[in-house]
Amino acid sequence: MNLFFLNVVLAVAWAAVNGSFSATTVMAGFGLGYLVLLIARPVFGRSAYYGGLWRVLAFAGIYVWELIASSVRVAIDVLSPRLTMRPAVVRVPLLARSDASVTLLANLISLTPGTLSLEVEEGNGALFVHAMDVQDPEDLRREIRDTLERRVVALFEPA
Repeated sequence: MNLFFLNVVLAVAWAAVNGSFSATTVMAGFGLGYLVLLIARPVFGRSAYYGGLWRVLAFAGIYVWELIASSVRVAIDVLSPRLTMRPAVVRVPLLARSDASVTLLANLISLTPGTLSLEVEEGNGALFVHAMDVQDPEDLRREIRDTLERRVVALFEPA
């Protein structure tokens, strides 16, 4: 049985018992359901679900941090009296190969202030990214690879 589906059923059951289907109640039910499944782990056997949920939560936290940091950088650039920005389009070679990984990566880059995904090279070989301020294209490539792409690949393309 799919443990994620079972966890959702436990969350809905928790909300039904409490008589409230608010987001807070359902999320609390999801958390409690996860703990129940964790305790009952010997019954269900080994599953990637237990570690996968933590990877997704860690990734979400890291992305929110990057979103806040880039928003602050863009605000500083916009409010500074001197215009020192160097906009550029940079070709970023991709480690990600699956369409889901590349799509998620491109959307996350576009959601981050100051950057925009323009095009994916045929065969998912590279992504063209427009950035508001590029001092060194290699730094931008490294930042995308180390902060986002590596984690997206770990989520969608397990070894």
